[in-house]
Amino acid sequence: MSQHILIVEDEASIVTLLQFNLEKSGFSVTTAMDGKTAFEKAVQGTYDLIVLDIMLPEMDGLEVCKQLRQNKVLTPILMLTAKEEEFDRILGLELGADDYLTKPFSPREVIARIRAILRRTQDQKEMVATVKTNQITIGELEIYPENHAIYLKGKSIELTMKEYELLVYLANHQDKVLSRDQLLNAIWNFEFVGDTRIVDVHISHLREKIEADTKNPKYIKTVRGIGYKLGASKD
Repeated sequence: MSQHILIVEDEASIVTLLQFNLEKSGFSVTTAMDGKTAFEKAVQGTYDLIVLDIMLPEMDGLEVCKQLRQNKVLTPILMLTAKEEEFDRILGLELGADDYLTKPFSPREVIARIRAILRRTQDQKEMVATVKTNQITIGELEIYPENHAIYLKGKSIELTMKEYELLVYLANHQDKVLSRDQLLNAIWNFEFVGDTRIVDVHISHLREKIEADTKNPKYIKTVRGIGYKLGASKD
């Protein structure tokens, strides 16, 4: 069965270009040309990935991304933007996007990014299937890789795919100090070479979800000048 992509873009020429090239590459495609319609389709349907433009009528792409994550829709999102400011791309990632691409771009580049994201998603599924134990316990944090489940004090924690990948990677290297470059290469591969700010953004997200006090974290510690390590502090 072909992988299903939702394209959300209000420029008809770009929609036509992307749809033609994606279908030619073996993907099935659904389209939406405004944010409200995109949100409804993403919630009601099943997609392997969403290509989401930022500038949209009805509801902009950042708000669509935010609301999807709030509604527990964890489908990978590739954000498209015509803006080059760091604030915009970082904001998209902060809201739960998995990757971004700045216009203008070639169809080949979009397809390469899509395949990279889908490959990482599949690699993650295969990785958790080979984890030796069914449960990783760190203090009151419980991670069940095979079930893609995270619990803190018995309460389920919802994470995006990237947050989940990052937490599992840290957990599999418990108490080891990992540099930002190590984490960047392991979780994001080649897409963000040298842009370690992406790591900091996702660490911040994880802390907001698993730490009682983000300024004095119990689990994810910052090792100044190096990176991060995961381990439970003793109370």
